[in-house]
Amino acid sequence: MNFRSVEEFWFFKMNQHSKPATRCWHFVGTFCSIICLIYSMLFNWWFVILVPLLGYDLAWYSHFFVEGNVPATFGHHFWSLLCDFKMFRLMLTGQMDREIKRLSKRLVLQAY
Repeated sequence: MNFRSVEEFWFFKMNQHSKPATRCWHFVGTFCSIICLIYSMLFNWWFVILVPLLGYDLAWYSHFFVEGNVPATFGHHFWSLLCDFKMFRLMLTGQMDREIKRLSKRLVLQAY
């Protein structure tokens, strides 16, 4: 699947993260990755190995066992990472529900 813009990919990504539990697992994975990155820079650089492992393992768990789909990371590495950080920021600031509502009309129309 080819995307022409980040907004187009964002819509696809949110469609692939329709369940709140999937988004929560992504949030936890991104948070753990950030903590490991900071720890590795300050104390022990070997912890940098955990950065992608924690982030991807928790996110992929949510796709395979909660959402029941294939992670977008497999086909769109860079855009997926950008949108993961966008989703993390929106969840951290309490704006994710508003974003889901904004996209909900488009999500419903896309289903038919």
